[in-house]
Amino acid sequence: MKTNPNRFWIIVILLGWAFDFLFWKKPLGINFAIFVTLCLLTGILLFRADGLHLSRQSGWLLLPIAFFAAMTFIRLEPMTVFLSISMALFLMGVFALTYLSGEWIRYALLDYFFGYMRLFGSMIARPIGFASETRRDQSSLNEKRITQVWPITRGVVIALPVIAIFASLLSSADPIFAKRLADFIGVFKINNLPEYIFRLVLILMIAYALAGTFLHAAQKSAEKVEEKTWVSPFLGFTESTIVLGSVVILFIAFVIIQFQYFFGGQVNIGIEGYTYSEYARKGFGELITVAFFSLLLLLGLGAITRRETENQRRTFSVLGVGLVGLVIVMLIAAFQRLGLYEMAYGFSRLRTYTHVFMIWLGLLLVAVVILEVLHRERYAALTMVLVSLGFVISLSLLNVDAFIVKQNIQREIRSTTDKTFAQGRADLDAQYFLDLSDDAVPPLVSAFHSKSMPTSVKEKVGAALVCKRYEHQQDTRKYPWQSFHFSRLNANIGFKEVNKELDTYKIIDKDWPMKIKTPSGEEFPCYQSYYD
Repeated sequence: MKTNPNRFWIIVILLGWAFDFLFWKKPLGINFAIFVTLCLLTGILLFRADGLHLSRQSGWLLLPIAFFAAMTFIRLEPMTVFLSISMALFLMGVFALTYLSGEWIRYALLDYFFGYMRLFGSMIARPIGFASETRRDQSSLNEKRITQVWPITRGVVIALPVIAIFASLLSSADPIFAKRLADFIGVFKINNLPEYIFRLVLILMIAYALAGTFLHAAQKSAEKVEEKTWVSPFLGFTESTIVLGSVVILFIAFVIIQFQYFFGGQVNIGIEGYTYSEYARKGFGELITVAFFSLLLLLGLGAITRRETENQRRTFSVLGVGLVGLVIVMLIAAFQRLGLYEMAYGFSRLRTYTHVFMIWLGLLLVAVVILEVLHRERYAALTMVLVSLGFVISLSLLNVDAFIVKQNIQREIRSTTDKTFAQGRADLDAQYFLDLSDDAVPPLVSAFHSKSMPTSVKEKVGAALVCKRYEHQQDTRKYPWQSFHFSRLNANIGFKEVNKELDTYKIIDKDWPMKIKTPSGEEFPCYQSYYD
C-alpha cells in the first residue's frame, strides 16, 4: 500500500461508492453479502500485492463470516438477521486484528476489548498518519503534480461562471436550445443536491473507516498475544472459598426444597392457585439470571483468586463443578417450565430464542468448568466466542419462523388425541402467524397442502395465507437486484402454488381490522391476537 498510495486511496473510495450503490434506499438483501465479499477480497489482494499473507488460523474465520453474510439474504426473521449481521461484523473485526498473526485463538476477554479499542483508534487516526507519511516520501513528486493541477483547477473555476452567462443568453435566444440545456441540467438533478452532498460525505466516511481498518490489519495484526494476566490475583483463597462455598450451599438448599416443585409438571398447576401461565413463567427469568451471574461469579473468582497449592486449586475446582452442576439443574427446571408453557400456549419467537439460548448457556457452563479443572482458563474467551457462534448458527439453521409454524400446527393436531393437553389450551392461534416474516410462508403452504390436515386447522392456515398474500399485494415497492432475498422469492413461489385454493376465501372487510371468510363460513380477522 505504501508503494502505491494513490491506488490504495482509489480502491477504498471505490468501496465507499460500492456501499452507496448497494445500500442507498435499498432494503437489505444480497447487498450485505456482496459488500462483505468486496471488502474481504479487496483487503486480501491488497495485502498480497505488498507481500503480506493471511495466516492459516485467521483464514478459518472466512467460513463463519461467509455463512452469516449469506444468512442475511436467506432468512428474514429479524433476530436471526440482526445477529447474523452482528456476528459477521464482529468476526471481520477479529479478522483485521489478527490477519497476519492468527492469534485470535489465544485471545482473552480483555484482549478482544483492547484490540477493538485499538482498531477504532486506527480507523480514526491511521489514515491521516498514512497520508502524512506518503506526502513526505513523495514531496518532490507532489510539488510537480501540484504545479500541473493548480492551473487546471483555476481555469475550471474561471470558466464555470463564463459558461453560465453565455448559456443563459443563448437559451433566451433559442427555445429549442433552452429545452436541450434544461434536459441536460435535469440529468444532474440539481434539486437533489443536498442528498448528493450527504451521500458523498457518507462515501468518504466509509472509505476513511475502511482505509483505517486495512492499515491496522497491515501494520498491527502481526503482534503476538502476551501470556499475561491483565489482573493479578489479589483475593485470598479463604475468602474466595467462603464466597463460592456459600453460594453452593444456598443452591443446594434451593434445589432440595424446590425439587418436587421443579419437576412436578401439571400436578403443581393447582398449587397456590397458579394458572398455567403463572406456573410456567413464575421464576423463569430469575433462574436464567441466576445461571448467567453464576457464570460471571465463577469466571471472576477464578481470575482474582490466589491458588498457591495443588489442594487449593483442587478445592476451588470441586466447588466450581458443584456450582455448575446445581446451576444446570436449575436450567433444566427452567427448560421444563418453558416446555410446559409452550405446550399450553404454543411457540413464539421469544420462547424459541430462549429455548435455544438455554441449551448453549448450559454448554458454556460445562465448558468453563472443564477449563477450570484443566487449568486452561485463558481459553474461556475462545469458548464464549464459539458458543456465541453456535447460538446464532442454531437460530439460522432452525429457521425460527418456519419452526414456529410447524410446531404450533402439530401441537393442535396432537391435542385432538393427546389427553395431556389442558382443555381449551391447544387452539391454534393462527393470527400469530401474521406477525411472522416471509420465512413462514413455505411451511404454511406445505401445511395447507397436507392431505392429513384436519379441515378446521387447514382453514385457519388458509386464512392466514390469504392475509399474508393481501399484505404482499399491498406492498408496491420495487425491489432492485441489490435487495434480492431468497425468503421473498420462496414466499412468492408459495403463493403462486396456492392461489386458486386461496381464491375460495373471501375478503369481507378491507378496513382495519380486515376479515376473511373461510369456505365453511368462519370469519378470520387479519390482525395479531396477542404480542409476544
